[in-house]
Amino acid sequence: MHKILKKTIKYGGMALLILIAAIMIGMSYLYLSADMMTPQFASTPETDRVIRKDSLRQYGGNYLRHSESGLWELKVSGPAYERGKAIGQLTSDLLYFQEKVFVDQIKEIVPSESYLKFLRFFIVLFNRNLGKNVPEEYRDEIYGISLSCTHEYDFIGTPYERQLNYHSAHDLGHAMQDYMLVGCSSFACWGENSADSSLIIGRNFDFYMGDAFARNKLVSFYQPENGYRFASVGWAGMTGVLSGMNETGLTVTINAAKSDLPAASATPISILTREILQYASTIEEAYAIARKRKTFVSESILVGSAKDGRAAIIEKSPEKIALFTGNGQQIICTNHYQSETFGHDKRNLENIETSASPYRFARLQELLKENAPIDAPKAASILRDHKGLQNTDLGLANEMAINQFIAHHSVIFQPEKRLMWVSTSPWQCGKYVAYDLNKIFKDTIDWQHEIYSSDLTIPEDKFIDTPEFQHLLTYKKLTPLLLKKIRKKEQIEESVLKTYQASNPSLYYVYEVIGDYYEAMQQSKQAIAYWQQALKKSIPKLQEKERIQQKIQKQSKDGKEF
Repeated sequence: MHKILKKTIKYGGMALLILIAAIMIGMSYLYLSADMMTPQFASTPETDRVIRKDSLRQYGGNYLRHSESGLWELKVSGPAYERGKAIGQLTSDLLYFQEKVFVDQIKEIVPSESYLKFLRFFIVLFNRNLGKNVPEEYRDEIYGISLSCTHEYDFIGTPYERQLNYHSAHDLGHAMQDYMLVGCSSFACWGENSADSSLIIGRNFDFYMGDAFARNKLVSFYQPENGYRFASVGWAGMTGVLSGMNETGLTVTINAAKSDLPAASATPISILTREILQYASTIEEAYAIARKRKTFVSESILVGSAKDGRAAIIEKSPEKIALFTGNGQQIICTNHYQSETFGHDKRNLENIETSASPYRFARLQELLKENAPIDAPKAASILRDHKGLQNTDLGLANEMAINQFIAHHSVIFQPEKRLMWVSTSPWQCGKYVAYDLNKIFKDTIDWQHEIYSSDLTIPEDKFIDTPEFQHLLTYKKLTPLLLKKIRKKEQIEESVLKTYQASNPSLYYVYEVIGDYYEAMQQSKQAIAYWQQALKKSIPKLQEKERIQQKIQKQSKDGKEF
């Protein structure tokens, strides 16, 4: 019996080793066979160079200017590779800054070098087929851009691989909604709900990778060799579209929906919306493009159309797709699905029950009704709103609010007039500058001077001049400092804790953080008292409420001071 047991262990161990070896060989094969489909272009002598004069840069017939508004404005034209090359040449310093901020943020989250190397291995495995899921035109453009990228981060991948991967990183951020990276809100009104009866659209793009990531907002005006001319708002290196309008008056904006963590890469959402913006002029054409692409996260794409005189939402997941048209002359989009197709979807129902998306939806309904009919200044005031239902105080930077003070950008569109307003820092509190695409796409505009329409500017939010705004800045500054000290279990002066609490007294998270500090200092009674205060405030997600309750239960069970 003893010999049989020894044999079983011996051969069982050998089988396990063989299985592990097979898995490692298989993973190594997948890693080594990953193909990002790097474009091949012959190296040619440089005929153009970047000419700089004051706030303007010129490369051939392409321009980049730094507006007095703080926004960067790019005009680019031609075939895909040439466009990309021009973008790279014009924005090389912005590309470096954007990548450094992104990588530094990742290192902040994942400080271990060995884990970062594993993460690279995982990303290569995950994105091994990304190349074939991105149309050749956009691969060529991304490759052209990558020629101006730094080699400082080659440990992550080649410049081309990195730039391609960053487009899927945006989608992974959407999939990780539970980590508070996204919480976008948008709406569209037309007919009797619009001040001039024409279609008007407003959106906040709440993708947060730190305030520095949003510092250099880029408004790009594309004149591609094929398809429609279009404008989009993003950052250097982002060739995909997050918010944009084309010359036919078709607009796209994206809102994340609840997703499982994807198992493999497909077409990044921003690449899909880029294709829609470049090649569609109606809602039906946009839907046809969306149907033919497989995506790896769930997303709502709000499409506005001047030709149709209305807006609709393309609701897309890796498995299903639906076109939601709503009823009446208004449509609202937050972070859950509304169509019958997703009516019984388990993930969507869970999202509705546990997230802040339905609350923001209800607040938008309330604000649109109060402000009807909507014009551009009213749209801006709605996008800037930081209160709860019936103007309740949620605390500043609460995910339940339309304005969470994390927006990368905020945009207003009037498609039939080809007008778009883009927010300036801070968040959507700065002025909204207007761009008239009728003028910009005529090729007669003088890039030596400001190109936005100053007479249509929406002034900055008066909230900036209030003591409450200064308190918000204090809260934003102290939160990361306190979290760092808590992690290190370092003592914090009582006066700092009082300042922190006074900076945002209605926000649940302030009390959770102070409670966490007292827990780190092994002062359970004070910790529980602050956590209990947090539970009395407005908490966006069920998961966050349960997290605080579990902390109280754990400390109470330990009975350190009870």
